[in-house]
Amino acid sequence: MEFKYEFYIGAAPEKVWAAFISPEGTRATFFGCVIDSTFEEGSSFRYVGPGKDGDETVHIYGTILAYEENKIISFLEHPGPSYRPNHAELESTITFTLEPVGETTKLVLTNNQFTENHPGLETVDSQWWMILSNLKTYIETGKGLAFGW
Repeated sequence: MEFKYEFYIGAAPEKVWAAFISPEGTRATFFGCVIDSTFEEGSSFRYVGPGKDGDETVHIYGTILAYEENKIISFLEHPGPSYRPNHAELESTITFTLEPVGETTKLVLTNNQFTENHPGLETVDSQWWMILSNLKTYIETGKGLAFGW
């Protein structure tokens, strides 16, 4: 199964990139999480933030597959250990690509290569729409969406 989202954001690729890589951007757009990584291909990463295990909950983790600043980040991900006892067996691939289009940025997110019977398949589509809507709003207005949580 593959989930693919393609839309346009009213900002330069550098601003979009900062929103999903920088600690300030990820805190605002990924529910208070930051990415812990060196961002080198083959290196590990973790999205860490408030959750079931307190402020240092690992929500997802994995390996950076591709990284080119302001253009692409791709990773093999697993759900965090506090979410699934078999977290290491569950994986998918997530790829963000950015392309300038005039004064906007085309963002394409692809989430695919899920392990068989991955439990996240039930909610991944609705979760990505929330995250991507929040990302677009934050980049264009400087303020994230108030989901009421």
